[in-house]
Amino acid sequence: MNADAVDGIVEQWARERPGMAVDSIGVIARILRIAKLITDERRRVLAELGIDSATLDLLATLRRAGDPYRLTPAEIADKCLVSGGAITQRVTRAEDAGLVRTQRSASGKRTVAVELTAHGHQVIEHDIEVLIDRERRLIAGLPADDRHQLEGLLRELLGRMSSE
Repeated sequence: MNADAVDGIVEQWARERPGMAVDSIGVIARILRIAKLITDERRRVLAELGIDSATLDLLATLRRAGDPYRLTPAEIADKCLVSGGAITQRVTRAEDAGLVRTQRSASGKRTVAVELTAHGHQVIEHDIEVLIDRERRLIAGLPADDRHQLEGLLRELLGRMSSE
């Protein structure tokens, strides 16, 4: 396997700080670089589609919920890993764009459910297909067995880091 820029960074730190453990650099620096490449590509794709990441996340969360594509704001916040305030902003923007509709409580003050509109359903069906196709191309160079192994290793790492 060919050396990359991260190997150079590891070698430099090992040379400059010979007593310091540098084994994590090879993993973390590569994850960070991969994350940047993925984020940059995702940003390009979403710009082409004319949708922002937060709105896509909202629509995708509602779509994955299954018919009738409806969740409470608290459920959405939990699934999106963001605050209730962030969900309120996302829902307001998406509602203004005709992508979702809200059902309010009897008092009219609290949103009790957020639901995809027909337009929102159409947008997420198209946009998620385009996005996933682009993401699949990013990892297409890895053989299927390697992708499955990497997926398992990342799942394990994420699980361990999330439980700490």
